[in-house]
Amino acid sequence: MPNNEEKECKSYFSDRMKLKRELTPIVNTIVASCQKRDCLNHLDAGAIPSRTEIVRILRHLSEIAYPGYHVDGELEEATLPYHIGSLINQCFDDMAHQIEKAYRHECQRNVLECVNCQLKSLDTTSRFFAELPNLREILREDIEAAFAGDPAAKSLDEIVICYPGVMAITVYRFAHSLNLLGVPLIPRIMTEYAHSVSGVDIHPGAKVGRRFFIDHGTGVVIGETCVIGNDVKIYQGVTLGAKSFPRDSAGNLLRDTKRHPTIEDGVTIYSNAIILGGDVTIGANSTIGGNTWVTESVPPDTVVMVEPPKLTFKTKARKSCQGCIG
Repeated sequence: MPNNEEKECKSYFSDRMKLKRELTPIVNTIVASCQKRDCLNHLDAGAIPSRTEIVRILRHLSEIAYPGYHVDGELEEATLPYHIGSLINQCFDDMAHQIEKAYRHECQRNVLECVNCQLKSLDTTSRFFAELPNLREILREDIEAAFAGDPAAKSLDEIVICYPGVMAITVYRFAHSLNLLGVPLIPRIMTEYAHSVSGVDIHPGAKVGRRFFIDHGTGVVIGETCVIGNDVKIYQGVTLGAKSFPRDSAGNLLRDTKRHPTIEDGVTIYSNAIILGGDVTIGANSTIGGNTWVTESVPPDTVVMVEPPKLTFKTKARKSCQGCIG
């Protein structure tokens, strides 16, 4: 006779198969819904860029930008040419493949005949890599600006390894370069990855000057048409956003208008400040105080702050202690 353990096993497999059979109508319902015209899916089309592969490319680009900071072992100067050469060679092939997917997806999305996506992707990748030496110099200045602006930082190494704002700016610099080259989709995948990791949301279409520093980082939002000058420093929770979204006569959003503010050179924006509107300019060397709501332009060399709130202090009544010793 079967023992109790064998009975339990048979019961488990019987129940499991019964529940599995109940999945069939669920599958059929989902498949049927995917065949409707208004269903959101990506069927009978070329492969779209892989988020996993793009994140891997970003890790390689970060190692090229900051050699030795993102490797598990030690990197010696004698082997640096091999290390950088190997990274760039692999990264070039990987990026060209993903850019080709992005171009093909764009052709299919706009019902265009795709005739030169492969050659175009190679040319775009080559032009991007030609920009890497300049991008490395810009990133070096960003790191130095972070060190100059944060007394808590003990070294440049600490900033490269630890600071989420620097990570987000690094990814933005790569993504913005690709955006300028007209690469679809991939720049947004890059910056939204950085957003998910760092809490900093910088649209790749934004124009950001040199020596840019985001301190603490979390909750920062920088919109697509934002223009930021040189030597700008912003703190956590800052939003450089749109006040409203203009629409055409049919009620559709106008997508190629200046919707986000311009921040001129040397501006400091403190935590949780909100600056909205494409016609808003914050003049050079101004300071925007924390928790402010700004929807109009500010002249250069101006300090903007909210009126200090009235604080109330109450002394807690001390509880009597009968029978206490001391």
